[in-house]
Amino acid sequence: MTQSKGEPRIPTETIKRLGLYLRRLRRLLTSSVETVSSEEITRYLDISSHQFRKDLSYFGPFGRRGVGYKTDQLIVQLEKILGLDSECPIALVGVGKLGSAFLAYTGFSNFNIRIVAAFDNDITKIGKNWEGIRIEDLSRLETIVPELKIKLAVLTVPAEYAQEVGIQLAKSGVKGILNFAPANLNLPGEVLVINVDMAAELMALAYLVQKLDR
Repeated sequence: MTQSKGEPRIPTETIKRLGLYLRRLRRLLTSSVETVSSEEITRYLDISSHQFRKDLSYFGPFGRRGVGYKTDQLIVQLEKILGLDSECPIALVGVGKLGSAFLAYTGFSNFNIRIVAAFDNDITKIGKNWEGIRIEDLSRLETIVPELKIKLAVLTVPAEYAQEVGIQLAKSGVKGILNFAPANLNLPGEVLVINVDMAAELMALAYLVQKLDR
């Protein structure tokens, strides 16, 4: 999301929490909850209702004091803020065990996110269909990604290939990469990269659990 000059800087953590609110609201709507309070939205999220209201305040007024929020309307507003009011096509690069799990995951469709292209350099996988997606040769990435107007990608390749593939994605017009490779990417500033290092997260968790046991 771009911000105009003079607008307050919206913290990244706020943007991440919007996704949690959206998921919670969808569950409430499924349970036929038509009007909801901030306390009900944040009850199971380990987030205070004050923080919820503060997060929403960056984007304008929502709901009515003493009445709450219309669940379906707030879902629509959050989807628009997050850019999920229309389908968001994703490219997946690397169809190993983790990549295959991404292809098999059905939850993305609940948020208008869909993997539309998958790439690998393994000749035993290229040309095969996996969960309805044809696995393309990595060499075709710079042709297919622009054709499908893909702006987001998930990277699940080994560390030694991550930088090269990241450059390919940037050249193809991708603006955001969710990087699961244990390597930092050096890419142009206009390409946003979120690194997900599962090993580092588990080590941090092990440390915190160890402290609890002392």
